Amino acid sequence: MSRFVKWPRYVRIQRQRSILKKRLKVPPSIAQFGKALDKNNADALFRLLSKYRPESKEAKKKRLFEAAKARVADEKAAGGKDAKVKDAKAPEKKAEAKPILLKYGINHITTLVEQKKAKLVVISHDVDPIEIVVWLPALCRKMEVPFVIVKSKARLGQLVHKKTATAVAVTEVKPEDAGKLDQLVASAKLQFTEPQKKWGGGLLGMKSQHIVRRRERAAAREAQKRMEK
Repeated sequence: MSRFVKWPRYVRIQRQRSILKKRLKVPPSIAQFGKALDKNNADALFRLLSKYRPESKEAKKKRLFEAAKARVADEKAAGGKDAKVKDAKAPEKKAEAKPILLKYGINHITTLVEQKKAKLVVISHDVDPIEIVVWLPALCRKMEVPFVIVKSKARLGQLVHKKTATAVAVTEVKPEDAGKLDQLVASAKLQFTEPQKKWGGGLLGMKSQHIVRRRERAAAREAQKRMEK
């Protein structure tokens, strides 16, 4: 009875969609998402990004608690409230430096690109609906911000403690990682700077491919016979 099993509707829709994407002609702005970063560079990129994962809620709470504790200890060491009154006119201390982390969220990334604060933008290749990110490569090219397209949104989501993520951005790295980032930016500029002009899709089905090959073989045989005569 297995051959008569009816697949669930969502499975049928997924399969029909994948076939349509191969059959229909796809404009270059969408077809560019089928050309992802190669495996070696992608592995190097994700190794770098994993060092700058955003803090979890618990980690952030602990960091802020420790910072507050340190400030209280400093105030006590300086003499408490009396020292505060004396030093009222003194310049304020510098705020605690925030840790260097990945930025995510499509609106936040758009702002960073427009302000040219992003050093590298990483976009997922399988965002659905594609309209969410289809304009982002064009914006990056206009603002001269390097970007890469990678697989997949679930892998990007793991970096930022989410199920999926459309894109992430690197605004700053530690000095020891600057060389690695420069290498990735150079390869990104080499592969993704020029806009794609070729249309995607337009592939025939297996039956149609066999028919075309059969016709080509028959035409080749006829041409050979003519040559022999």
